[in-house]
Amino acid sequence: SAIGNEYLSDAMAGSLSTVFDVGGVLGGVLAGHISDRVNARAITAASFMYCAIPALFLYRTYGSMSMMSNICLMFITGMFVNGPYALITTAVSADLGTHSSLNGNSRALATVTAIIDGTGSVGAAIGPLLTGYISTESWSAVFTMLMAAALLAGLLLTHLVCAELRGKLSSNVSKVVANAQTTCSDQV
Repeated sequence: SAIGNEYLSDAMAGSLSTVFDVGGVLGGVLAGHISDRVNARAITAASFMYCAIPALFLYRTYGSMSMMSNICLMFITGMFVNGPYALITTAVSADLGTHSSLNGNSRALATVTAIIDGTGSVGAAIGPLLTGYISTESWSAVFTMLMAAALLAGLLLTHLVCAELRGKLSSNVSKVVANAQTTCSDQV
């Protein structure tokens, strides 16, 4: 389709698509920074996935208005789509590989990382296949598929998000109780 009523050459379209990857680099750094600051990897990853849905919608709706809107929206979309990837393939796999249920098995980290990467490879193989098939119907359907995939990814993280929230709430309640006991003992 045209961008700002102008059709792009294949070379220009290829060059323009790198903006998505540049946004993904910043998204990975941003997701890692946020996750470290709030100590909540699952919440950060799920938040990015849920933010990817409106970013994809806005890109599909307004990305063809002008070259500048396309570049900005593609960058933002890349940031939200690829940001969680860095967390899931590194920090989350390290967390899972060192989980207490593995009883200190040093080979578990490699196994968990391989499972996560292998699952990602399956997605990388199926995604373009589905995209090619669905794009014969319409590009809007492709974006609907991408938004549905982002929603599914966010929903699959729900269990981890709930566990993280429970841990944060119990930690905060413990701190409040400890502060209240200290205040009471100081007053006596």
